[in-house]
Amino acid sequence: MSDVLEQGRVIRWPDQMITMPDGVRLATDLYFPAEDGKILEGRRPVLLERTPYDKRSASHSEISVHDRTPRSREAVACAFVRAGYIVAMQDCRGRYQSEGSFSKYTGEAADGAETVEWLAAQPWCDGRVATHGLSYSAHTQMALASLAPTGLAGMLLDSGGFSNAYQGGIRQGGAFELKQATWAYKQAHLSPVAKADPLVATALKQEDIRAWFHRLPWKPGHSPLRWVPEYEAYFFSQWQAECFDESWQKPGLYALGYLDTLPDVPILLMSSWYDPYPRTAIENFTALTSGGRRSPAYLVLGPWLHGRRSDSFSGDVDFGPAATLDGSLAPDFMAFRLDWMARVFGTATTPPPPAVRYFRMGGGSGTRRSDGRLDHGGAWMQAETWPPQAARQDFFLTAEGGFRPTPPEVPQASRSYLSDPKNPVPTIGGAITSGDPIIERGGFDQREDPRFFGCQPPYLPLASRADVLVFETPPLTHDLDMTGPVTAEIFVSSSAPDLDLCIKLIDVYPPSADYPQGFALNLTHGIQRCRFRDGWEAPRLMEPGTIYKIQVEAFPTANLFKAGHRLRLDIASSNFPHFDVNPQTGAPAWESGPTQVADVRIYTDAAHPSRLVLAPVTNAKPL
Repeated sequence: MSDVLEQGRVIRWPDQMITMPDGVRLATDLYFPAEDGKILEGRRPVLLERTPYDKRSASHSEISVHDRTPRSREAVACAFVRAGYIVAMQDCRGRYQSEGSFSKYTGEAADGAETVEWLAAQPWCDGRVATHGLSYSAHTQMALASLAPTGLAGMLLDSGGFSNAYQGGIRQGGAFELKQATWAYKQAHLSPVAKADPLVATALKQEDIRAWFHRLPWKPGHSPLRWVPEYEAYFFSQWQAECFDESWQKPGLYALGYLDTLPDVPILLMSSWYDPYPRTAIENFTALTSGGRRSPAYLVLGPWLHGRRSDSFSGDVDFGPAATLDGSLAPDFMAFRLDWMARVFGTATTPPPPAVRYFRMGGGSGTRRSDGRLDHGGAWMQAETWPPQAARQDFFLTAEGGFRPTPPEVPQASRSYLSDPKNPVPTIGGAITSGDPIIERGGFDQREDPRFFGCQPPYLPLASRADVLVFETPPLTHDLDMTGPVTAEIFVSSSAPDLDLCIKLIDVYPPSADYPQGFALNLTHGIQRCRFRDGWEAPRLMEPGTIYKIQVEAFPTANLFKAGHRLRLDIASSNFPHFDVNPQTGAPAWESGPTQVADVRIYTDAAHPSRLVLAPVTNAKPL
C-alpha cells in the first residue's frame, strides 16, 4: 500500500517492517521522489532519521523565524524528497509502530546499523545512506556509527551523540541528572503499555510528579514510573550505575571509546550553550579532527535552548536577531540541512564553511526588551579549531570573596559554609532539557522565583544563601572575551565523608534603570562528587578534616564580559533538581536513608591556591 503526497511528487510506503536479527520488526516509512504519482526510476542516496518520538509527529524544533508552526516529520521528509533524496523515517524499538521493548539509548546501535545496511542494499538506493536528527535522533546516529555499517556516507548530529554519557546527558561529575526522571515520566505516558491499557494511562495521569520530586530518592516499585516497569527499570539502572564501568562504555553512550571504528565520513556536530550537549559536540569534534581522518568535521555552537535554533532567546535573556540559525548560517534549517547533504554527496556548488562557527554571547545594551527579556546580545564567530586561540588565565580565589591574578601569599586563609542535603540550593536555569514541568532551562537572573522548584519566599538572590560562596571581580575596566573550557581547582575539607562541589560562572550586570538591582546571568555550571576525585571507576570517601584538591569542570561557553560588568564564580554543594542530592553520609544518592550536614571549608592560601581557570580569546574572528 502506498500514499500519494505532494500532488503526486512524493510516494510513501508506510510502515515497512524491517526485521532485525532477533526477529523484532521496526516500522519504517519510506518516501520516494515521484512524478504524477509514479516513483522516479534510478538509484538515489537515502536520508535516515530514527526517532522514539513518532516518525510522523510534529517536532517542536521544526520551526523557522517566519513560521512558528511546528512541521511534521512527514513534511520534513517531503522537503528532502523534493531535493532528490529517498527518505527513511523509523520508529525506535518499542516505540509507536515498532515491535519489541524500549531500552533508552542502549538498544540503538545494532538496530541502527542493521537498518543502514538494509537500506544501502535495496535496489532503489545507490549504496549511500546519510543520517540526521536532533537529540535522541542524534544519539541513535553515533550509536550506529560505532558499529561501522556498510553504506554510511555522512552524519548531521544536532544536540546529541554522546561522547561520554557519564559526563554529559545522564551523569556529570559523578552526579545524576534528574531530567532523566522527568523524561521517563513523560514518555511512559506515550508507551505502548499505556496506550494499550487505559488503567495504566489513568494511573500515570493521576501521579503528581512535582510531589514525587519532594519525595526523592525514589525506590524501585514505589515510584511514579512503576506503572510501566521497563521505563522504571532503565531509569534506576542509570541512576544506580554510579561508577564508570562497562555499562557506560557501550555503543551509543561512549563515542570516545569507538573512534577507531567510526567510518571516515563527513560529520557535522551542533549544540548550544544552554543545551546539555555542548561538551559532547566539542569532544566529538576535537577527537575526530585530531586522529588523521580524511573526511571533514564541522562544529556549530549557538546560544539556544535544546533544538531551539530559530529562537533568539534562552530563558529571560535575548541574544539579538542575529542569534538564530535562520538568516545567519542559512536561510532556515531546512536549507542548512540541504546544503550539508549536498556536501556529503559531493554536489555542493559553494565553498565549504569554516570548520567552527560559534555564537559568542554578550555585548548587548543590557536594557529590558518589550518582551521582558534582558538584551544580552552577541555575535557569530569563526575558527578552524576548538577552542579558538586563547591564553589561559588564572583567577585565584581570595578569602574576601574576590580574585587575584597571582597565587596568594598568605599562610592561612579560607571560607566555610554548612551544606544541608535537606535544604539544597535550587536550580535556576542552566544547560538542561526534558526537565519540564520541574526544571527550568536557560539564562536567568540568579534570584529565587516561584517559577523554580524549591524556591521559597521572600525569593532573595542565591548569593544571599549562607551555603553559596560568591567570588567576583571588581567592575571590569575593559571587555573580556572568554571562549572555551571553564575549570575550577578547589582545595576543600569537609566534616562529612562525601560532598558535591558545584560551580557556576556568572556575568553580573551593574544596576541600571531597567534592572536597579543588576542582573546575575548564569553562563555555565559544573559539578564534582568528591568520592570520584581520583577517578570514575572506584569511589573513595573523604577523611573528615583532610584537605583535598578537587577539579570541577564546567561545560564550555563563550561570552563577552563588557567593561563595567563583574565576572563571578559561585560555589555550593547542591544544584537541585538538576542533579540528585548527595546525602553526604558516604551512601549513594539513589539510596533512601539518613543525611548528614557537612561543615565545608574552601581554602585560599599559599599552600592551597584555589582558582578559576578560563581561556580569554586573543584572535576571535567575526563570521
